[in-house]
Amino acid sequence: MLFWHVPAPNEAMLISGSKRQAQDTQFRIVTGHGSFVMPIKQKARMLSLALREAEIVEDCVTQQGIRLNVRAVTVFKVGDDAVSIANAARRFLAEQDRMEELVGRIFAGHLRSIIGGLTVEQIIRERDRVAQEVKQGSHSEMEKLGIVVDALQIQEIEDATGYIQNLAAPHAAAVASQARIAQAKSDQEAAEREQQAAALKAEYERDTAIKRAGFHAETEQVNARAAQAGPLAEARASQEVIEEQTSLATRQALLAAQRLEAEVRRPADAEAYRQRTLAEASRDQAKFEADGSAYAERTLAQAQADANSARAESLKNGNQELIAANRTVENLPALADAAARGMAGANLTVLNGTDGLNEMVAGLVSQGLAILNSLQRPGATGAQGTAGTTGPANGNGTAPTPPSVNGKAPATSDTK
Repeated sequence: MLFWHVPAPNEAMLISGSKRQAQDTQFRIVTGHGSFVMPIKQKARMLSLALREAEIVEDCVTQQGIRLNVRAVTVFKVGDDAVSIANAARRFLAEQDRMEELVGRIFAGHLRSIIGGLTVEQIIRERDRVAQEVKQGSHSEMEKLGIVVDALQIQEIEDATGYIQNLAAPHAAAVASQARIAQAKSDQEAAEREQQAAALKAEYERDTAIKRAGFHAETEQVNARAAQAGPLAEARASQEVIEEQTSLATRQALLAAQRLEAEVRRPADAEAYRQRTLAEASRDQAKFEADGSAYAERTLAQAQADANSARAESLKNGNQELIAANRTVENLPALADAAARGMAGANLTVLNGTDGLNEMVAGLVSQGLAILNSLQRPGATGAQGTAGTTGPANGNGTAPTPPSVNGKAPATSDTK
């Protein structure tokens, strides 16, 4: 609305011309809400309640007569109560822009008075005391002005004479000495720690180098083994091949020896045995033939002698059968000779050696003697009596037994 005025939260609206008054003021104070202002009859003004700052820079003389340049700052505002607003409105409403300057001058005066009663040491060491005394000294005046001081701080103290610097020199020297001592100790400790660190580093580097060398040696050994693995494998393979070839050669040699044994030696031995057996058989055959011939000749000679004796005896006794047999006996040597020549030219194999040959010849002779014996037997009683008188060649009425060959009697069976 045109005639409705509302102050800001940090403002106080002062309405003059109103009949209503509060706390003996000639104007009405409105904060936090709006109010209707009658035109022409009433007038509204705004007083700022915002926070303000005043900087104080003042030359002060201490109790010791030393001049100091003190820099301070104060933070203040118009009080929120009606009395403070009324007091500030009466004094600063027209000069709100100069409020910081005016308040700063008031605080500067109190600051000079407070510092004038203190020494430099107290001012330096007890800055909070100085600020508190300045606030307390200006409290009554600020209250009359409607000002509330929130804070007062001394920012800087400057000494043009060098008193503060000289005052700090012994302490600075002591502090510097302590600092140098501390620095020396620190350097010593740092050097010791650096030495320890260097020793530990060297030891670590040594251990690292040893381990690295060990790892390198192991790596080289593994690499060498890996490099030798191929040749070793080839050598082992070659060795196995050589062993297999050796075994194969051995088996081949055994096979060749067995083959030589089976194909050459045994047949050669068999052939030699056969030749030796054939030679022995030929030798025995020749011997047997010679023995047979000799035995046949002896037997024939004996038979002829016996026949001659029997013939002579028969002729003397007049035995006609013996005369007939005489002719047969005369032809018996020719028969025996023919049998001997036939046996000599025959390809016979005698199984039992000389004994077999003797038996065969004895068989032939015994057959001849049997024939002769049958011829000598009389066919009638008279003949038997004549034969019994004369008797056979051996004188006992029987055919004479052929002599043995090699101590054995000749075989009586037929030779096949």
